[in-house]
Amino acid sequence: MPIAPITGKLRKRFWLDVSCALGLGITGAYAYWYGIHLKALERQENYYIKLERERAQAQSSGSA
Repeated sequence: MPIAPITGKLRKRFWLDVSCALGLGITGAYAYWYGIHLKALERQENYYIKLERERAQAQSSGSA
């Protein structure tokens, strides 16, 4: 009784690996972007807004 050849197994596994890699990569990218990056950017922007307000307040009270 001969063993049947395994055909198409590598090709199916390749597409499964590619689709899983893309799915996990995109999911990880979204998690980083919305979970970490945008929060850090908002914190940085708030800091610079605070500095600008302090500078403007010091400049207006100093010149009066």
